Amino acid sequence: MISLEHVSRSFAIGDQQVYALRDINLEIAAGDYLSVMGPSGSGKSTLLNLIGLLDRPSSGTYRLDGRDVTALNDEEQAGVRSGKIGFVFQSFNLVPRLTAAKNIELPLMLAGISADLRKARVEVLLKDYGLLDRADHRPDQLSGGQRQRVAIARATSMHPAILLADEPTGNLDQSTGREVIDLLEKLTEQHVALVLVTHDPAIGGRARRQLHMLDGRITD
Repeated sequence: MISLEHVSRSFAIGDQQVYALRDINLEIAAGDYLSVMGPSGSGKSTLLNLIGLLDRPSSGTYRLDGRDVTALNDEEQAGVRSGKIGFVFQSFNLVPRLTAAKNIELPLMLAGISADLRKARVEVLLKDYGLLDRADHRPDQLSGGQRQRVAIARATSMHPAILLADEPTGNLDQSTGREVIDLLEKLTEQHVALVLVTHDPAIGGRARRQLHMLDGRITD
């Protein structure tokens, strides 16, 4: 499903080229479960941003379902991102003034899905993630675990093929963090590919494949 071939990402700082990623080769299949680990500055988040079409490689090729997505313009990439990729972040990234239900519904609205279908899909997600009694609560009225469940529900509302999670337990206590990881792992049973960036070796060790990065390279 995902193929990165000799992908590098560099930035010009003054008269120097600084590499965030160097010659990355990576294959990810449907339902795969990868953790990406390494020290700060090793390239983990840059790799996640490239897979999520939030950034472009300086060189190399990224194919998604056999299509070279590096050749797409910004609008075309946004369409692919909306239909195929979901994101879960450490800081939840919920819209503060919207309720849990409205946060979950937001990607569906942006995609132009009808109101009836949006309502039905949000209802299912609220039930699946144990949020029915929190549907009308704003993020500041929810616990950290509830906010992350809303974020996961929002990320999966468009039925993505890929879910990218950047330190999803970073702002949670250990027990709540395990619950969130359990929810994410269940998605792989539905053939969703999960790519999880983490500093926690206990969480990273749960993945079926573990990538270790250093200085922009995959070292193991």
